[in-house]
Amino acid sequence: MTEVVAALIWEGDRFLIGQRPEHKARGLLWEFVGGKTEPGESKEQALIRECREELDVEIQVGDVFLEVTHEYTDLTVHLTLFHASIVRGIPQKLEHQDLRWITPAEITNYPFCPADQVILDKLRREGKG
Repeated sequence: MTEVVAALIWEGDRFLIGQRPEHKARGLLWEFVGGKTEPGESKEQALIRECREELDVEIQVGDVFLEVTHEYTDLTVHLTLFHASIVRGIPQKLEHQDLRWITPAEITNYPFCPADQVILDKLRREGKG
């Protein structure tokens, strides 16, 4: 099982999503920003590193919003989505094809990775949570 962490970053009533690069698995689908944990790294440390590498921002990691396990044909992921806030920097497209700030009402306009569906359903129901 692959441990994956992601950030739920809000700006007012909108949250940040990234579009996966075309050449990667699940290319051009949208996701929460984050990535795999490395050996010896806490989930929080991994998320801070991933946001630095993918967005060139420093974040503060908050509470867990939701944890999900999802089986793809090529791997099984255990995804932990944390509330997070940007403490320095403006998100840059260092890794993603595109970045967007969207409201929960706009979720259906974007094709997301299947592992995110349970999270998106909760966001549509509860908002910031």
